[in-house]
Amino acid sequence: MIKEEISIVIVDDHPMLLKGLSDVLTGRRYPVLDSALNGFDAVDIILTRRPVIAILDIEMPGLSGFEVIKKCCEQECQTKFIILTSHKEKAFIQKARDLKISGYLLKDEPFHEIEACILAVAAGGEYFSRSFNEVFRKEISPLLERIQFLSPSEKKIVQLIAQVKTSKEIGEMLNISHRTVQKHRANIISKLVLPPGRDVLMAWAIENREFLSSL
Repeated sequence: MIKEEISIVIVDDHPMLLKGLSDVLTGRRYPVLDSALNGFDAVDIILTRRPVIAILDIEMPGLSGFEVIKKCCEQECQTKFIILTSHKEKAFIQKARDLKISGYLLKDEPFHEIEACILAVAAGGEYFSRSFNEVFRKEISPLLERIQFLSPSEKKIVQLIAQVKTSKEIGEMLNISHRTVQKHRANIISKLVLPPGRDVLMAWAIENREFLSSL
């Protein structure tokens, strides 16, 4: 897809940033269809104009960027979404992944990074800021290292635990005894190096449910 075909809507509650980004994109031959300063207007504009890409901040009056995206997706909108924000905390990044958002960038990124994201997303890919590499390295890599020590049976059990299944339900589903499930749970806790505590394995499994479902 060439630049002239990548229609864009920009949503941010900071007028100067909104105008600045719009001017730069227009100068680079991207058709900027419209812009909005709040979440409510954003939903109306995106659903009416149906741009190829919508670039949104997270924190805005009315509806957050995440809420705008959710409402648009509920209407089967085919627009692809890029978050442009100051937030780089793990919870925000994970929320973006849960919503299957195509791009996530920080506002202090140089324009060439924003353009690289736009082109990647327009081509059907996803693009997350390189600034998050450190977050993924610290949070995801240790998880991968620990998970690899689980047997296939243990991986299946922890996936079911993430679905809030009890040991009795897991035993019935896998045709094994309750005692065997309990033994597996103890082995999983040991291999994952989880701290002692009631329901600690379930809490960990629910927190990492999306990752576990991909195993």
